[in-house]
Amino acid sequence: MTDFRVVIPARYGSTRLPGKPLIDLAGKPMIVRVVEQVMRSDANDIVVAIDDERVEHALKATGARTVMTDANHVSGSDRVMEVASRNNWESDELIVNVQGDEPLIPPTVVNQVADLLADGRHDVATLYATIDERSDVFDPNIVKLTSTTAGSALYFSRAPVPWLRGDFDKGEQGEIGADWKRHIGIYAYRLSALQAFVALPRGRLESAESLEQLRFLEHGYSIAVDEATFEVPAGVDTQADADRVISRLLEAP
Repeated sequence: MTDFRVVIPARYGSTRLPGKPLIDLAGKPMIVRVVEQVMRSDANDIVVAIDDERVEHALKATGARTVMTDANHVSGSDRVMEVASRNNWESDELIVNVQGDEPLIPPTVVNQVADLLADGRHDVATLYATIDERSDVFDPNIVKLTSTTAGSALYFSRAPVPWLRGDFDKGEQGEIGADWKRHIGIYAYRLSALQAFVALPRGRLESAESLEQLRFLEHGYSIAVDEATFEVPAGVDTQADADRVISRLLEAP
């Protein structure tokens, strides 16, 4: 079993959904739902990186640790790094970054992404799911990735990659299958890789795509990728997303 910690960035000041961590999802705040899922994983430590005391209060009943972080962080990665620094974690610590808006995250995939770094071949790890709908390929809000046969990421993009030259340029349906991969925004990294990441300048590719994982690739770091062993439902970015999660929770046995 891989030893790892989980840090869950929970940003209260969301622009699209103010107070997002505390949105009620079938009787519980969203951040509580996320923590309860992660507690079912094999993590040996769980910390929620907060920026508002109201989130800390909502989490008291869960027993999860919280760390108050700077509200002005640009990304969740910066927030995770602050947690690691304030706890004086060693550079070889394995950390899984679970987004605070993933209330249905399966505990199994939290373990899976951590296990991808066990052999020491990669600096970072993440997951993907197969894309089944052609419309998803062209949706810029759904990040696509390509990888080597050995399971290392080649590129992440909001654009359709790979491009099916023989089909899409003719406006035809094209085949949808294992070649199309939707990135799932869960990451594992050794703290040393995260330390390097936050010190690196924002790269040209990252700026173009607005995808921070491209900073790793642009600076020569390797990212392990694997297909998620369980379905990972989409996170909550809008009220419509929240309504979808509520319906799913109410339907659960």
